[in-house]
Formats: sequence, structure tokens, C-alpha cells
Amino acid sequence: MSQAHERPAAARPLSDPARPELLRHEQVHFAHNSERQFAKLLDFYGIAWEYEPKTFPLEWDKTGRPVQAFSPDFYLPAYDLFIEITTLNQKLVTKKNRKIRRLAELHPEIQVKIFYQRDYLNLLVKYGLEEPSQLVGLDLEEPRPLDLPRRPSPGSGRPQ
Repeated sequence: MSQAHERPAAARPLSDPARPELLRHEQVHFAHNSERQFAKLLDFYGIAWEYEPKTFPLEWDKTGRPVQAFSPDFYLPAYDLFIEITTLNQKLVTKKNRKIRRLAELHPEIQVKIFYQRDYLNLLVKYGLEEPSQLVGLDLEEPRPLDLPRRPSPGSGRPQ
């Protein structure tokens, strides 16, 4: 099977020499505001992250060229975990779920967690990233913890 493709580290940063104190989420161009807000939360808690660092081919044509691929939104190196944020309509969520299942078939060693719209909105409320008044009428559950694997013990390099 084909290996994942690394994206160049400099592909997305927005540099501003006038503000060297920018936090990481302020230096990256995100496809969606939900991704920026999630990165802001990770920065706040000091969790190292990479934005769309790998693209995994999922299907190939007869000549072996990828015709479908998946680039999870975030990679958390300390947890060896990819995270996908999905705040889209159900039809697009179903498509993403299909891609994540295919990735698991091809690469069972890769961990991916998906955050659905309800999970994401709960995080916004819990961590004060949006005013709850903007979410009036939504049936939100009690926020759940991120449920990340334990951090690796010093020297092990892998999560436990």
C-alpha cells in the first residue's frame, strides 16, 4: 500500500515578523474557523499539534495514482493521534466517516478520533470559546473529556 504523504512544514504558516509572540494557532491559515478554535484550545493547554501534516491515499486508479485521499485536521505527536473536526451537514459527515473507516482498514496502526458538531459545540461552551447565547436552541450534552491516550512515559516515545 502507498505510504502517507508528508506536507511541507512551511506550507501553511502565516508569518508576521512584527509579532514574534504569536501563538501557533495565530500563525496558521485554517480551512475553517472551527479548526482555528480547536487549535486555540490546544495552544492554551500546551498540547503540541500539527495542522494537516499528512495525506493518506485511500483509493487508486488502474495506474496506481491516488484518486481519493484523506488529510485529518490535526496530529497530536505526544499522543500519536489524529483528530478530525466535523461541523458539517450529515451528508458530508457520512462521507468523512467512510474515509475514516477506509483509513482504519488500510492503516490499523493509525489512531483517528472524530469530533462531531455536538462534541465541538460542547467544547466551545465548556471552554468559553463562544457565547452560549449563540447556541440557543441547540440540545447540548454535558461536555465530555477529550479522552486522549495517556502521555508517553519519559524515554518511551509512545503513548501508553
